Amino acid sequence: MKVVMVNDCSFVGETLLKNLPKEIDSIHLKRSRNFFDKTFKIAWKILRTKGDVYHFNYLLQDCYIGTKLGKRPLIGHAHGTDVRKNINHFAWKRIIKHNLKKCNTIIVSTPDILEIAQKYREDALYLPNPVDSTLFYPKPVKEQNKKLKVLIASALNWNVKGTDIAIHALSKVKQEVEVSVIGRGIDLTKTLALADSLGLDLNILPATSHEKMNAYFWDTALVIDGFKLGALGMISLEAIACGRPVLNFVSSDYKEYDDFPIKEIDSVEKIVEVLKNLSPKLWESEYGYVKKHHDSKLIGEKITKIYESLT
Repeated sequence: MKVVMVNDCSFVGETLLKNLPKEIDSIHLKRSRNFFDKTFKIAWKILRTKGDVYHFNYLLQDCYIGTKLGKRPLIGHAHGTDVRKNINHFAWKRIIKHNLKKCNTIIVSTPDILEIAQKYREDALYLPNPVDSTLFYPKPVKEQNKKLKVLIASALNWNVKGTDIAIHALSKVKQEVEVSVIGRGIDLTKTLALADSLGLDLNILPATSHEKMNAYFWDTALVIDGFKLGALGMISLEAIACGRPVLNFVSSDYKEYDDFPIKEIDSVEKIVEVLKNLSPKLWESEYGYVKKHHDSKLIGEKITKIYESLT
């Protein structure tokens, strides 16, 4: 069997390919966000490539091109924004709805978009995101000074990640924490200004590659992700895998998170309460969840079964 993986999201596709059985051949067609690269060039790559299964990440133009070129069987892999937001976008909604209906199989990466996808495809499946254990694995926390080292690891985006909520919460305990942010995201300037107005010092780290994010996780004691969506993103999963507890809004509405230890952390008050009562047992419970549901070998077995069912 030969699998053709097209595009990617947070290196999920790449990690899936790493964990396929050796007897499965694969090729990964990648692209940039350059207009030519994500239209004509990727179309040419898809046209020329032959495979037994075609796996498209994001239900956007790549997937649409695949359906129009008659590539079958075709898996459409939704990763969030495509179904969560762009399905109502004036320019994208027709393409996304077309892909939801025309793909042989639809899988989604987070529980919060499963219900949306199932409005168009009752057979849509939730496939947990795999964590690459060759890159993200536990290391002991370095010796701390009197302050707790905190890293806001996600892109600084108030609407999507709720970074402003995190800044307000951390300012309440600013004498007890040493906070770093990664210098990326549309709200970087606003975040720095807000922190300054609240008297919260921020250490700005340079943006780095996916392969080097583990060093940032290992150099901190607590990682903060997002407080808007109610789902676990890759930042949270990879930080937990590196041995660090994570604060992230996880909604109780999704049964997939029933055994995640800390949920409904979506306000300044709740974040502060956790910060003041942080226990080593939090990471142990979070890590147990990640190993049970997001182990890359386990997810590799699951996607292999989906591939086999289509061929």
